[in-house]
Amino acid sequence: MKAGRFGAYGGQYIPETLMNELIALEEAYNWYKNNSDFKTELNELLINYAGRPSLLYYAKRITQALGGAKIYLKREDLNHTGSHKINNVLGQVLLAKKMGKTRVIAETGAGQHGVATATVAALMGMECEIFMGKEDTERQALNVFRMELLGAKVHAVTSGTMTLKDAVSETMREWASRVNDTHYVLGSAVGPHPFPTIVRDFQSVISREAREQILEQEGKLPKAVIACVGGGSNAIGMFHYFIDDESVQLIGCEASGQGLNTGKHAAALSKGEVGIFHGMKSYFCQDNDQIAQAYSISAGLDYPGVGPEHAYLYDIGRAEYVAVTDDEAIDACEFLARTEGIICAIESAHAVAYACKLAGTLSTNDSIIVCLSGRGDKDVATIAKFRGVKI
Repeated sequence: MKAGRFGAYGGQYIPETLMNELIALEEAYNWYKNNSDFKTELNELLINYAGRPSLLYYAKRITQALGGAKIYLKREDLNHTGSHKINNVLGQVLLAKKMGKTRVIAETGAGQHGVATATVAALMGMECEIFMGKEDTERQALNVFRMELLGAKVHAVTSGTMTLKDAVSETMREWASRVNDTHYVLGSAVGPHPFPTIVRDFQSVISREAREQILEQEGKLPKAVIACVGGGSNAIGMFHYFIDDESVQLIGCEASGQGLNTGKHAAALSKGEVGIFHGMKSYFCQDNDQIAQAYSISAGLDYPGVGPEHAYLYDIGRAEYVAVTDDEAIDACEFLARTEGIICAIESAHAVAYACKLAGTLSTNDSIIVCLSGRGDKDVATIAKFRGVKI
């Protein structure tokens, strides 16, 4: 694998003003990732601040209801701030501080990455500004208030479709205008090299723990691991330590929104084409060779592209990517709530929905791990609106 590339994907398609900063970031990351003091400091934060290791929970009642394979949930929703995002943010903000930065900026869709960034910036005494599409600030108002409560300044982006795609573009513009004291805490495994690698490495703690935990509980590897995919940070973290285990199916669940043939989806691998956007080469939803408007009921999956490592795993057939509709995700969210007493994020519900389909096709001797990437507090109003309930 060439540095900065996953097969044909990845790379650095960026303005010249950012090239020196990306080179400095790559050099700093390559040094600190092998530095024992940095690794010890980050590991202590993951254990004592984020609450790792997260549980690998056997969902007994769902398993009994569906028949077939045992379903395990990797409970990233139990982390401090309520999602997997804290893993990457702790790593990147600590790295930024070591590099002498005093200010961090970030994009966010559902708000979970923004909340995690605001949280860690407060912990480390750094200035923090978050860019969020105006539409997302309205459907995730609770998380906007949480970020402000933590001391961050939240910018509502009004360009384009006013969603995650436009928030990423605005954050990149802001970074290019002020690189000297600022680090861009990119929240998913996307963007120019070295971000996809950095995010993958910091999120790989999910699969490292899950692999150890399932071997301890079941004495063998699972039949499949499943995660939702927007940009793909929780999925690549969930896949990483299972990639060399050829017997384990890796399944990413994209948002097919109102249906793959409606034009209202965010399924970059199922319906997209290869292109270049946000500094990387990958698969993107496109319309007449232009980046298309993505759609998902889930703000966190409402992004038109996918990280370059996922594009590579898709091309070589190591991972399978399936499409899950809004209806299927909401049904799965409600099913999980009523059988296990867990209200998950709508993003995660896409993975739960496909696990419910797959479990019955497998033996009772098999197991499946589903990454429950975040908790659903932020999505309660969205679910109520979807069901026509006033709260």
